[in-house]
Amino acid sequence: MSTPNILLVIADGMQAETVDPRHACLTPGLDALAKRGVRFRNAHTTCPTCSPARASLLTGMLPHNHGVLEVEHGRDADQCVLRAEYPHFAQKLSDAGYRTGYFGKWHVERSQNVSQFGWQESVVKGAAHLNNLGKGDQGPATFELDESLCGYIEGPRGYRRILHWGVTDTPIDERYPGPTILDAERFLESRKGSDDPWCCCVSFSEPNEALIVGRETWERYDPAAIPLPQNFFDDMSDRPNMYQRQQEIGRSLSIEHWQAARACYFGRITEVDSLVSRLVGRLEDSGKLDRTVVIFVADHGRYVGAHGFDAHNFGAFEEIYRIPLIICGPGIAKGAECTAQVSIADLGATLCELGGAEPFEAADSRSFCKVLASPEVVHPEFETGYAEYHGTRFPLMQRVLWQGDWKFVFNGFDFDELYNLKDDPAETRNRIEEPEQRSRIELMMAEIWRRVRDTGDRAILESHYFSMRFASVGPDAAPS
Repeated sequence: MSTPNILLVIADGMQAETVDPRHACLTPGLDALAKRGVRFRNAHTTCPTCSPARASLLTGMLPHNHGVLEVEHGRDADQCVLRAEYPHFAQKLSDAGYRTGYFGKWHVERSQNVSQFGWQESVVKGAAHLNNLGKGDQGPATFELDESLCGYIEGPRGYRRILHWGVTDTPIDERYPGPTILDAERFLESRKGSDDPWCCCVSFSEPNEALIVGRETWERYDPAAIPLPQNFFDDMSDRPNMYQRQQEIGRSLSIEHWQAARACYFGRITEVDSLVSRLVGRLEDSGKLDRTVVIFVADHGRYVGAHGFDAHNFGAFEEIYRIPLIICGPGIAKGAECTAQVSIADLGATLCELGGAEPFEAADSRSFCKVLASPEVVHPEFETGYAEYHGTRFPLMQRVLWQGDWKFVFNGFDFDELYNLKDDPAETRNRIEEPEQRSRIELMMAEIWRRVRDTGDRAILESHYFSMRFASVGPDAAPS
């Protein structure tokens, strides 16, 4: 097989369950893509925050190694800085003869000079387009909103009023997804006359940020018929106190407000879906689709009412850690679902192998190309998943481990969490205090210490001090 082209589409803040065929969210384009390839059910982010997750995709590394622990614009210039000594997959593909193009949201490091990371053509955007969005009299919005169809977050005193959801008559081609697609289409058009392989990355801000959707798409949903999440009324009585504090933010919002927000969120995903279909259609019309690997992924998820939360900055729940991942193309199984525990960092490593490029040299990730060829086979190295969290503006330490049906969360700020995702997929029962789980907890904590050791996570590995001895077992319990 000749070296394939690669089309990588990255959504922002998209729940994995929204691409489930039984979900209320309308995604006909992604459903068609899944029929052509493999849909991953247990793909997860390395960190539920944009900048760290995207940096993991690019480098194949966990955040503690690539250096971006939080959103880069929320810290001073010498904090959360992408370490320059580690190569990116686009650099490796460029060295292997690919023409590369990056279009849309960057949000990885401050310079936005993506050419230094292997992207030969690019049009990138930062967060400036959000500066005035939803501030009402404080500044113009990027586009006109129907004020009868808007929901705002108010108070407490001293906090700005912010837009949560809204409806606009501005067509999608005139909002920020539209220009990004046009830039990508120009790149694809420029490659028509060349047989050299290309890698095109299309990166969205959607469906995250303020949940603004076009009226035509809004009218495809009935907010009153949108179900609340199963865990919407989770009382959090057996979870860390920080989670209960986070829940307080949304307590004043009505059920109708949440339903409208969810309708807008699903609508934004439907809009993204239409743009993905548009790109795939371009490839099909040009005769390039059969030699192109198409990947759809999100950097992390979003709550949108799950556990009474929104956004994605607190909690170790599946809604923000599990991500949609669909891959199709030459040499990839068709119409398959896969339960392998693969991470967004593993995807970066996989892109290197797909393109015949030099692999990453890190213990943090591994290519899952063999899973794409035989998704029905159980691959032992992809039966365990791992992720980390360092907080977002408010520092918090978490390490997350998935093993089979079980999920363990080591919290450096409160007591730990243990869930059985088969019996309790909504994660409403923390089993950390059950005596019969003590052995499991110690084994899973020891495995976390092994990951910490093997990936060079020195900050918590060297934590034998008196005030830090609160794990069920210590760092030296890591299996060899």
